[in-house]
Amino acid sequence: MKKLVFATHNSHKTEEVSAVLQGDVELVNLSSLGLHEDIPETSDTLEGNALQKARYVYERFHLDCFADDTGLEVAALDGGPGVYTARFAGPGCDFDSNVAKLLRVMDGVSDRRARFRTVIALIMDGKEYLFEGVVDGVITTGRRGAKGFGYDPVFQPEGSQQTFAEMGADAKNQISHRGRAVRKLVDFLKSAK
Repeated sequence: MKKLVFATHNSHKTEEVSAVLQGDVELVNLSSLGLHEDIPETSDTLEGNALQKARYVYERFHLDCFADDTGLEVAALDGGPGVYTARFAGPGCDFDSNVAKLLRVMDGVSDRRARFRTVIALIMDGKEYLFEGVVDGVITTGRRGAKGFGYDPVFQPEGSQQTFAEMGADAKNQISHRGRAVRKLVDFLKSAK
């Protein structure tokens, strides 16, 4: 079985990705490598941040690895918060304060179109690859659901009457941005065997 380092400290992301991989790949997280510090994310693009994190891990451990970066891109916010999605409410903020700020700035806004975009950067045998997953939807006017994490309670994907936070993990993974990007990664890994 292929062993890959997932360059994240986020246990929610690890669970989501593991569910999509379904045992095709053994995921090793940063904690199991003894890497506990935050990896720099200083690029102004999702692609750049994902590559930066993957390169950081690869240079230190010389192990095949991948990293992701995800952005919520809201039409009425000119594609923002984008690369600032995790820090939308400011330094040291949490999921709840990010969602609260988004609902505040979207109050009264009629164009609620948004999309989640995940970019995965894989470094395997010293070569770099990028995979992207996108899901379109809308920002709801209030929180709905208690599952998931991040902006899940206010993001309703196209074609669904539920927010990501109202869906079970399996249903979300079938259509989510991260699920789509991970499936592209898995297809690539299977073809590279």
